[in-house]
Amino acid sequence: MINKTVKNVQEALQGVQDGMTLMLGGFGLCGIPENAIQELLRLGVKHLTCISNNAGVDDFGIGLLLQQHQVKKMISSYVGENAEFERQLLSGELEVELIPQGTLAERIRAGGAGIPAFFTPAGYGTEVGEGKESREFNGKMYLMEEWLKADFSFVKAWKGDTAGNLIYKGTARNFNPMMAAAGKITVAEVEELVPAGELDPNMIHTPGIYVQRIFQGEKYEKRIEQRTVRTA
Repeated sequence: MINKTVKNVQEALQGVQDGMTLMLGGFGLCGIPENAIQELLRLGVKHLTCISNNAGVDDFGIGLLLQQHQVKKMISSYVGENAEFERQLLSGELEVELIPQGTLAERIRAGGAGIPAFFTPAGYGTEVGEGKESREFNGKMYLMEEWLKADFSFVKAWKGDTAGNLIYKGTARNFNPMMAAAGKITVAEVEELVPAGELDPNMIHTPGIYVQRIFQGEKYEKRIEQRTVRTA
């Protein structure tokens, strides 16, 4: 069985260049590829198109890349937690394509499945549908949406093996599995890396065939966007 383990995040991100399209997994700040984002910062690559459900917060996640003006375009769904994102959008510094969340997930899934386009009712009659082909099915109007693919997909899993098989935990399973299938090169960082054969096949969410590089990450902060506590 092919061993897809790389030594560290530096080796995992070899080949990332200016102007590339990247997918970054996770939901909010849950299950995001923290190590890969830090390495992108260190590399200083520019003019990136980033596909992610959200844009992090000002001082964490993709928000760090925005702070350094490394992102040319964001393709996202929910971006309400990031003031710098708002500033760059309103000033014209950042190109933005906002997509209904379900449509975003399906466009990514379609990219991984090799389906170039599909029809959905979401967004018909709104700004989302401007310039897109529409068609009627059974008396209801639908928009044609095209697949999304990336040069690199960066995903984060709870546990993985040396063959690239991945298991996600909880909310981290929302976007990571679809993105893992939609990248030309998929890089997985995991909290725990085990030898091939140790994972229960029935528990695997992403088969290793979709993963080209895997490494064990470190120093995960796992921040929470909005923390609400009650007084005693």
